[in-house]
Amino acid sequence: MTVLVAYVPTPEGDAAFSAAVDEAARRRERLVLLNTPREGAPVSAALAGEDAVRALTERAATSGVELEVHQETHTGDTADAVVRVAGELGASVIVIGLRRRSPVGKLLLGSTAQRILLDADRPVLAVKP
Repeated sequence: MTVLVAYVPTPEGDAAFSAAVDEAARRRERLVLLNTPREGAPVSAALAGEDAVRALTERAATSGVELEVHQETHTGDTADAVVRVAGELGASVIVIGLRRRSPVGKLLLGSTAQRILLDADRPVLAVKP
């Protein structure tokens, strides 16, 4: 089986990665990091650079966890991409980071985390930094 972490290079993404490494080590499963910028975006803050990926790989290895990195672009909603990849991989759990948003912000802009929590057909571990 596999632990899937939806990763963005932010404090929330780092918290999700740390929790995912712990979860993969506890379950003795491999860890897949999904870093999926929107297709066609000229510049994306969601994309982790080579140095960041190298550092994440070293962090996982230190805990004895095998890390596989997927940096494929997506169209449409990020939540749909995360749920789709989890299904393709047969992930045992999805790990996501949460950021604080006001109720009005969630109402007006929606929430990727909320969509993953509602749409996923497997357990979701949601963590805060």
